[in-house]
Order: sequence, then C-alpha cells, then structure tokens
Amino acid sequence: MSSESSVSRFLPNPKTVAIVGCPFRGGQAKLGVDHGPIHLVEAGLPQQLEGLGWKVEFDGHHQFQKIDTENDPPIGKLKNPRLVSRVCEAVAKVVGGHAKKGQLPLTLGGDHSLAMGTISGTLEQYPDACVIWVDAHADINTAETTDSGNIHGMPVSFLLGLGPKIPEFGWVQPRLDPSRIVYIGLRDVDAGEKRILREQGIRAFSMHEVDKHGIGRVVEMALDHVNPRRDRPVHLSFDVDALDPSVAPSTGTPVRGGLTFREGHYICEAIYETGCLVALDIMEVNPSLAEPEEVKQTVAVGCSLARSALGETLL
Repeated sequence: MSSESSVSRFLPNPKTVAIVGCPFRGGQAKLGVDHGPIHLVEAGLPQQLEGLGWKVEFDGHHQFQKIDTENDPPIGKLKNPRLVSRVCEAVAKVVGGHAKKGQLPLTLGGDHSLAMGTISGTLEQYPDACVIWVDAHADINTAETTDSGNIHGMPVSFLLGLGPKIPEFGWVQPRLDPSRIVYIGLRDVDAGEKRILREQGIRAFSMHEVDKHGIGRVVEMALDHVNPRRDRPVHLSFDVDALDPSVAPSTGTPVRGGLTFREGHYICEAIYETGCLVALDIMEVNPSLAEPEEVKQTVAVGCSLARSALGETLL
C-alpha cells in the first residue's frame, strides 16, 4: 500500500495530523465504546500514519471529568445530558485548537455524540466547511423526536440548531447550514428523522442510491451537492456502523445491508483526493460487543479507513 501525496488546499506542510482520542460512551447505553480509541491506537494507527508521510501528534487519550449520574438526571428524555454536553464542549475546544494550528484533527470515538464537539471545533476555524456524514443512521433526532433519549442519535440536530433550546447545550452554535451536510450509507432512519431531512432539504444518499448508482457516482453527487467547486474544507465524520456488520461487526447499533469494505474505503480515498479534507472522525468502534477475532477485524477496519482518508492508495 503506498501513499499518494495529494496537495492539501488548506493544510500547511509538513502535514500534521493530531490524533484526539475520546474514550467516551455517555451518548448511548452500551458499555465498551469508550475502549475503541484505545484499541485503535494500540493497533498502531499513529505509526501507520507516520508511514504515510504525516507528522503525527498524539499526547494520550483525553481524560474527561466524570459527572456522576446522580448530578446528571435526564432532561426530558435526554440521558446524561450534562456529561455529554461538557465532554463535547471540551472536544470542540481541542479540535478547534488543532485546526487553528493548521493541523488535521483525527478524532477517535467513542460514540457519535462527540461529533457535536468535533464539527463545532472545525466550524470555529473553517466557517464555510461542509460535512460528509457516513453512517447507517441520520443522528438528527431532536429532544422531541427521540425515542431512546440517547444523544448519539442527535448530534446533527444540535449542530443545525433544530428542536427545543436546552440551556445545558447553549455553547453549541447552530453554525451548520442544512445545505452543507450530506449523508452516505443511511438505512435505519426514524420516522421523525425522515420528516426533518425532508423539511430541511438535506441531501442524503441511502443504501438504495448506493445500490442504484454505485459508490463512485454517489460520492461524486454528494461532493457536487456540498462542495460543487471542491474549494470548501471537508469534515468527514465516519461511523463504522455505516459498514455492513460482516465487515465491522464490533459496533453498538449494527444494521444489515451496509457498505462493503471497498465502498467504505472508496469514500475515504475519494475525499482525500479532493485535497479538501481538514478533519476526520472515526466513531463507534466498540471492542466489547463481539468475539476477539471480530473485534480485531473491526479495529483493523477503523485503522484502514483512517489511512485511506489520509492518503493510502492501492497502488
């Protein structure tokens, strides 16, 4: 596997990736997703990225201050709201700080509620950035539409400023315009979320479109929608449950009929080729939800997605 040195439109040389390890699971109920980042780093991801020619900065995983559950009762249906808010705000500052220094923040999750923080951090530095969200789920429930109250199903609604205002999340600026986010890989979308996507005019490519057009065309159309001239910074937020469970079994909310190994990697490769990538999230690797071999497989896939998004090519 070689690395193709694509010229970045936004990052100075030498290109530096800052790994932000977020061992955090407060946005959902299952144990173990907080160990995902630790496994990804132990599998050698920092060294692999150095092998692709990146300068890698990694100063250990973030220790988020714990808020005990007694002090964090639900707000409406929302579970662990203060903890999630505080952690995401801390992540926003860290990611924004790296972006300001001209580094590419690579956030390893943890659950996808963290994207509320990572994308806030990116938009702080790149207000015109667009978001490519690769996921089985739309994660756009609001406090009114959520059934579970798990905030990992809600980060996009906070970033867009949808739903009732919740003072605890007052720090989240609704800086993301609905025309600046596009989804790839959706296949498990709640009724309330479908309504929001329609009302907001958000472009989404479900697995139906991937089947119909093929992944190459879908990525092209997705980029044409949010980044027609390929001159806007791109934040790629990749939930490993976008991949079929046969490819990435060790994740919290697996849904059959997902992206193949190659389709997932193609998305990352194509976005790298634009030279516009400024931030990357690899989320929801959960090492406690499968057999050891499946965990190893999922962690390896998480690492190889990151490498593909940062310039690894097949030839």
